[in-house]
Amino acid sequence: MAEIITMPRLSDTMTEGVVAQWLKKVGDKISEGDILAEIETDKATMEFESFNEGTLLYIGLKDGEGAPVDSLLAIIGEENENIDTIIKDFKIKTDEPENTSTVEPKTATVEPTKKAPAVAEASQQAAIVNTGRIIASPLAKKIAEEKGINLATISGTGENGRIVKSDVENFVPVAASTTSSPSISLGEESFEETNNSQMRKTIARRLAESKFTAPHYYLMIEIDMDNAITSRKAINEIPDTKVSFNDIVVKASAMALKKHPKVNSQWFDDRTRINHHVNIGVAVAVEDGLVVPVIPFTDQKSMTQIGAEVKDMAVRAKSKKLTPAEMDGSTFTVSNLGMFGISEFTSIINQPNSAILSVGAIVQKPVVKNDEIVVGNTMKVTLACDHRTVDGATGSAFLQTLKQFIENPVTMLA
Repeated sequence: MAEIITMPRLSDTMTEGVVAQWLKKVGDKISEGDILAEIETDKATMEFESFNEGTLLYIGLKDGEGAPVDSLLAIIGEENENIDTIIKDFKIKTDEPENTSTVEPKTATVEPTKKAPAVAEASQQAAIVNTGRIIASPLAKKIAEEKGINLATISGTGENGRIVKSDVENFVPVAASTTSSPSISLGEESFEETNNSQMRKTIARRLAESKFTAPHYYLMIEIDMDNAITSRKAINEIPDTKVSFNDIVVKASAMALKKHPKVNSQWFDDRTRINHHVNIGVAVAVEDGLVVPVIPFTDQKSMTQIGAEVKDMAVRAKSKKLTPAEMDGSTFTVSNLGMFGISEFTSIINQPNSAILSVGAIVQKPVVKNDEIVVGNTMKVTLACDHRTVDGATGSAFLQTLKQFIENPVTMLA
């Protein structure tokens, strides 16, 4: 008997999913445990596993199309089984409209403010083969972006004119007209548009909610990094040991949170939770924005263990292989832009946490030591606090403890 497969809820905040890529096609034999497709959620792109056996009889969403949770995704049943009634009954039951979503063109051009020369205009018209909405597979879009090819110039050979991988790989640009006239007009306006991914939309919503509901305030402190630099060099001389400055900051934050638990708190409408466990989220930049994988029980781990976990999760975050569970449960967050040369910045709190630490670059500058001006290395960190849970004095005391740990990494080795 045919089994209906619906869009799964792959994270607690997921309301809609997008089929990034089908790994099976209609007619394929399916075994329990087979990966049917890759589904893009609000947090990651995840493999969707089949819990049924049989033949894939129907696919309700094409690559790149999205639908709410519990929408008709696929049907698995016996080969040649008639499923017309099943599809009809499901759509009547759920009042599900036909899915007509398509992929927006990667680039588009508006009318130029100044008329282009006739030769250039004719050349552009010869090159553009699709001026409407463009349907393309995710892989075709990715290859086109890498090669700098405008999808509007490609004629698709897939179903309903859909652009597939081979269309992009075999694409030959139209030769430009050989003339002394310029091929591009001056003053031409152009733009690029991409559909917002589920992850990007969720990031935007959560950041807006945090910024406009939590009363943020910021505390900045400058840390002497001379001893930390020397200590890190000595630590890394130990065999099989590799510690970064970020690892030092994360470990120091965890230990400081144990001494100042009010900073390790979370605000809810009817209560405040002070956590006695420390789970630090480390912000990682990915193509669609920012994800925050979490290191559970950070205070109980060495700097080497922290570094190994952060590196592993950062790699998997960039390839969208993190699970929602690995991004849940943080009690505090660290965001580091020092590697980009940013000396100081402020971050938006990752709710329901009460604080987030922004870490800047280590800067060499003149400093006063023992009443003398010498060359020193300093680093600025900024703590964004939710004033509903963390008072100014509490946040300041936390930063003083953090400063002591970072300036003396040896105290964190025990």
